[in-house]
Amino acid sequence: MAAIEDPRDAPPLRWGILGPGKIAHRFAREALAHTNQVITAVGSRNAARAGAFAHEYGIDHAYGDYRALVEDPEVDAVYVATPHSEHRTGALLALEAGKSVLVEKPLTRNAAEARELIDAASDAGVFLMEAMWSRFLPHMIEVKEALERGVVGDVVGLWADHGQMLNFGPEHRLLNPDLAGGALLDLGVYPISFAHFMLGKPDKVTAVGQLTETNVDGHASLIMSYPENVQAVLDTTLWAPTPCAAWIAGTEGRIEIARTFYAPSRFRITRLDGTSWSYDGRVPGGFQYQIAEVARCVAQGEVQSDLRSWQDTLDVMEIMDDARAQIGVVYPGE
Repeated sequence: MAAIEDPRDAPPLRWGILGPGKIAHRFAREALAHTNQVITAVGSRNAARAGAFAHEYGIDHAYGDYRALVEDPEVDAVYVATPHSEHRTGALLALEAGKSVLVEKPLTRNAAEARELIDAASDAGVFLMEAMWSRFLPHMIEVKEALERGVVGDVVGLWADHGQMLNFGPEHRLLNPDLAGGALLDLGVYPISFAHFMLGKPDKVTAVGQLTETNVDGHASLIMSYPENVQAVLDTTLWAPTPCAAWIAGTEGRIEIARTFYAPSRFRITRLDGTSWSYDGRVPGGFQYQIAEVARCVAQGEVQSDLRSWQDTLDVMEIMDDARAQIGVVYPGE
């Protein structure tokens, strides 16, 4: 069994939240409930919205300006929770202010923007990480360890899907190309990151999909090909709820992760010799593990996490760039 560190043992940081949207509420709830981190400030382009968020979570400082947030001397780390299209701008602002930065997934719209942030963090000697929260969950760490121990033999295939009924109006961010909408960046990033974590970067990506009326991807399917006849088959859609499950098949058995595979979940290992066992990784919340990882890395003077490295993020961004190009999705200004 892998050693899973308690998020409450991570040294506390003073956090500022840049963008008090839906995902920021989850970050605040789970940071306060399951870690010893402190949220000291929140910033929004709407001062009233920042004030309401601060009141809800007992946050001392609320700003109607992002720059005021990142320049607050009481803020050690900034969580960027704006729409995808704004990740680059918010993260650069925080990095230039010398703050450690956790950016909601995906890090940016594309690999070029991701490299720009990574270069900025490297030049400044400041911590930066993509908030791919599922990477840090107990069951994910256990599955990875099982593969490394060869419990199911040589891996032959991996399958994962993430579909939800999210076909909102054309003005919604998920359907808006100006806001980097589409299934891949919002939902597909989970199965793609899962496959990358378990198998590494593929030799080839083959993608097909259908576009929405606003010309973002409404449904995308990918085959990621690896050496030794290994494949990952992935699917994502905005148009229907899917099982959101994952499984890995090897020459000596299989691993099946129950829905929802990218959230705290259970898995079962079944070997060809007839033995089988289960692991229950369901825990309250889930964001606390990535938050704790940031705090540990910053305390140790690191600029990136070994568990979600800059190269990991770049690999996944390049896969999504490749898939979008094959499907025909281009964001304005790319």
